[in-house]
Amino acid sequence: MWGGRFAEGPSAIMREINASIPFDKALWRQDIAGSLAHAAMLAKQGIVSDADAKTIQDGLAQVAAEYEKDGVPEDWDLEDIHMTTEARLAEIVGPVAGRLHTARSRNDQVATDFRLWVREALDDMDAGLAALQRALVTRAQEHAETIMPGFTHLQTAQPVTLGHHLLAYYEMIRRDRSRIADARIRLNESPLGSAALAGTGFPIDRDMTAEALGFDRPTANSLDAVSDRDFALDYLYAASTCALHLSRLAEEMIIWASQPYGFVRMPDTLSTGSSIMPQKKNPDAAELVRGHAGRVIGCQTALMITMKGLPLAYSKDMQDDKPPVFEAAGLMALSIAAMTGMVADSTFKTDRMREAAELGYATATDLADWLVTAADIPFREAHHITGAAVKLAESRGVALDELPLRDLTAIDARIDARVFDALSVDASVAARSSYGGTAPAQVRNQVKRAREQLGMD
Repeated sequence: MWGGRFAEGPSAIMREINASIPFDKALWRQDIAGSLAHAAMLAKQGIVSDADAKTIQDGLAQVAAEYEKDGVPEDWDLEDIHMTTEARLAEIVGPVAGRLHTARSRNDQVATDFRLWVREALDDMDAGLAALQRALVTRAQEHAETIMPGFTHLQTAQPVTLGHHLLAYYEMIRRDRSRIADARIRLNESPLGSAALAGTGFPIDRDMTAEALGFDRPTANSLDAVSDRDFALDYLYAASTCALHLSRLAEEMIIWASQPYGFVRMPDTLSTGSSIMPQKKNPDAAELVRGHAGRVIGCQTALMITMKGLPLAYSKDMQDDKPPVFEAAGLMALSIAAMTGMVADSTFKTDRMREAAELGYATATDLADWLVTAADIPFREAHHITGAAVKLAESRGVALDELPLRDLTAIDARIDARVFDALSVDASVAARSSYGGTAPAQVRNQVKRAREQLGMD
């Protein structure tokens, strides 16, 4: 490829450090799609003959069939997927293959291929997350009235419903999908025709190739087009944020599955055993999802550091743009699938959840609220009175609603028997009926909204 300029070939070290075919062969479908669109455009513009374009397109179809059947060969002398395909095309159709590279460079070629690949990865991630949302909504509907403890600082705070808890993750994933949609919009411009960095003097039609490849428009600046990897960073940012959300859900499932909590029984299909302790059922899939988040974030950091300070336009550093994106995409596909299965197939132990909600004085806020509404006491004073009641109940080892009325009135004479209507966990969740609250009626409303958003009805 460089014979006209270099007297000697590259050293073995140069061949190895320079070759990207071991990983960029993953772009072969996108590379052939871009070449087919480019060849059709060259013919339409009269830059190559229709006959030559047809020969090239038939040859590319044969190359694609070979790759599909046998995989992409790795010849480090050919460096990358672009030269590997062009060399095989030349073996099939002869010198006419050399016309394919008219009015383009490997710089705009790889930028186009990579955008096509990342666009598909965004679509795949979005589809996986939609399936996870459907699982969350289905289980939330099933457990709209299931009471569990809500936590702050991992301390029992107030009773909530399991449906409400699951819908919190639905909202996180909804934001993840919005980031994916935004990233896809920004990505969907075609670099093809930008050539090496300055455009080309051939009378090409960039709108034609952009449309053929499903892009909204061509990129507006050739320098930016070949040096931009924002679309890959956008993908990794969306993936990293989503991985954080999946990790939080995985962590809660891990905690809930532990014997001290006992809130959930994981499916056997997503659990493992111990080599020495036969009683163990380990939540390894959830732990791996939690671990994958760190790797995905590392992929984002790696590409950000690679791109930091690069001058325009293309630099060879950018060859390292693809491995972190490919790695993150694989990890995200596994993590999303694992969490979808975990949500769909786990068994929630509702009796244990309710038992835990009735411990820890989770309805203390309800006593304070009752004092405000029924006795017209300022909230800060009501908070102090409630604290005294909790202290008394704790000293006796009983729940708040198990304290006799005489003990409550001894703390504050304005308390009367009506207070017990507010102190059960059922009354507590039912009272949280503000928009977005945990009351079963609100959960059902949010389930209905989510089902409509997902097209489940």
